Amino acid sequence: MPGRRAEGPLATLAMALTLCTGTPAAAQESGLQQNGAGWDVRQLMRELGEVKRSQVRFIERKYLKVLNAPLELRGTLTYVAPGNLEKRTLSPKPETLTVEGDRLTIESAARNERRTLRLQDYPVLWAFVESIRSTLSGDIAALERFYRVELEGGRARWRLYLVPRNPEMRAVISLINIGGSRGRVERIEVQETRGDRSVMRIYEEGR
Repeated sequence: MPGRRAEGPLATLAMALTLCTGTPAAAQESGLQQNGAGWDVRQLMRELGEVKRSQVRFIERKYLKVLNAPLELRGTLTYVAPGNLEKRTLSPKPETLTVEGDRLTIESAARNERRTLRLQDYPVLWAFVESIRSTLSGDIAALERFYRVELEGGRARWRLYLVPRNPEMRAVISLINIGGSRGRVERIEVQETRGDRSVMRIYEEGR
C-alpha cells in the first residue's frame, strides 16, 4: 500500500546499510559554510559519478540508548552504476541488503529469511536509500528531491550535509553527513531524531 512508513524495514536498513553523525547543532541552525570559487557541489557530483564500480570494506558502529557499548558490524559494500548497491554484513551476523532499481532485498541467513520491498511504497525508506545511492552516482537532482544539500570543505577534504525535506523522514532521521576526498566516499554519518546514531567508515580493499 503506497505511502506507508515502514519503520520496521527502515530500522533494519538503518542497522545495516546505515551510518552516523556528530555534526554540531549550530551547523544545522545557522547554515553551513559554502565553498570558494572553483569547487561546488555539482563539481563534486561529477567526480563521484565518474566511478562506475567500487567494492570496499566497512566498519560500522551503531550507538543505541538501550546498549552500554556500540554495536559493531563489518562487511563489504559494492556499488555498480547507475543504481545497484549491495551491503554484505559478515559479522556479527551474516546479512545482505541489495538495492536494484526500485527494489530492496533483505536476506538474513540467521533467520532464514528473504524479503523484497518496492521502494516507492515506503517513502521514508526510499529517501534513506537515495542518500547513499544518489551520492555515489553523483545524481544531484535525486538528492535535492529528498534533501536540502549543503557542501563544506574543498576537493581534497569535503563534507556533504543532507537535511531531509519530508516531515516523515525528519521524524526518523535529522541529518545525514557524508565525508570524503575527491571522488571517494570515506565516511557516512546519520543522526537519528530520537538520539541514536551510527558511524560507518569505508576502506578500500587492501587498506
